[in-house]
Amino acid sequence: MKRAILASVIMTTSLFAQTKLPLTLEKAIELGLENSKVLHSSQMKVEYADAKAGEANAARLPSLKFIGAYTRFSQVPPASVGPFPPLLTTPIVLSPTVLNNYNMKLTLTQPLFTGFRTDALSRAADYFAEAQSFEYSKDKSDLVYNIRVAYWSLYKAMQIKMVLDENVEQVKAHLKDVQNMMAQGMTTNNDVLKLQVQLSDVHLKQIDASNGVQLAMIALNSTIGIPLTTKVDLESSVVHQPKQYGDLDTLIAQAMASRPELKALDSRIKAGEAGVTAARAGWYPQIYASGSAYYSRPNARIYPTLDLFKETWDVSVGVSFDVWNWGTTVHQTDQAQAQLAQVKDALREIQDGISLDLTQAYLNLQQAKERISVADQGVRQAEENNRVTSKRFNAGIASTSDMIDAEVAQLQAKTSYTNALVDYELAQARIAKSIGD
Repeated sequence: MKRAILASVIMTTSLFAQTKLPLTLEKAIELGLENSKVLHSSQMKVEYADAKAGEANAARLPSLKFIGAYTRFSQVPPASVGPFPPLLTTPIVLSPTVLNNYNMKLTLTQPLFTGFRTDALSRAADYFAEAQSFEYSKDKSDLVYNIRVAYWSLYKAMQIKMVLDENVEQVKAHLKDVQNMMAQGMTTNNDVLKLQVQLSDVHLKQIDASNGVQLAMIALNSTIGIPLTTKVDLESSVVHQPKQYGDLDTLIAQAMASRPELKALDSRIKAGEAGVTAARAGWYPQIYASGSAYYSRPNARIYPTLDLFKETWDVSVGVSFDVWNWGTTVHQTDQAQAQLAQVKDALREIQDGISLDLTQAYLNLQQAKERISVADQGVRQAEENNRVTSKRFNAGIASTSDMIDAEVAQLQAKTSYTNALVDYELAQARIAKSIGD
């Protein structure tokens, strides 16, 4: 019974280990967007910035505040006059002592003029929220690009391993033929040794390729946020469909108009300009209007004091102005201007970086396109060479070394073609990212 259970567990584990997750490129991107902690953090920054903008906008609107309090006083003699004998033999109480005090106050406050600070801070918060939204778009674009790179890198690793697996079987078959020929005295032991050396070399490459597949699969799993041990089965393949792009200057102009990080910095510059305006508010008076309604027992404004709830109100306009604050406003303005200058410098630096990155991507795309044509021709030539050499070898015309050279050339040609196809796909992905597509 125990053996049966153990066998069942082993079989279940084996089947689970063999189960693969079917994964298209689109599904990989979908999983990556859903599972990314970086993207979620970026989204939270957007929500935070939106909330801060709402807070800043609320500062321009009237505020309504309610205050309620209860106070218990110690016993003191009531306010009174007299006595004045013989006319007044007992004191006259002018204001009785009320030990329990209840106070309720409702105050409405509206800023009238804040030296343009409130409006400037509101605009700065709106621009900051806009910038954060653009940065979220950048983070999303970066993640999609990284998923594409990881997906096609795994595809390349799998294709190269497939080519090596085919080559191993080809060399094995060739070795078997040569061993049979040696048994018949038609070739030497040295020819067998040459093929055995070649087979060992291909086996080593096959081991490296298998490890490369595992590493590439782990990298993809990490990028899309699934368990690292997940076995994925790639269902998308490279289809060579070249896209038509404009010239480099057109692409750079498109990137300057579309890249989200440039839009984010432009919004940050506007926020910085509003910040300078807000910092200068200390040079202006601050004017506020307020009104309060009181409902108190007793009400301090009513005399004589009555142990009753009474309503009163007031309206006021207040003005404050910093006559001297040891240059605080100047220092705050200098800080805001310095921060604004930093953002402008960052914008120019990123613009230069985008131009460089796009130029490199454009040149890599052209190179990859040319390599595909050459590599494709090389594969056809290598296959034909291998076919002819194999035929000549079977006829006893070509040597074992010739056959080995033909097989190695075919392996290299197929590997180069696979690399060229994937490199072109990656170059297109980089171009799309570079122009903000």
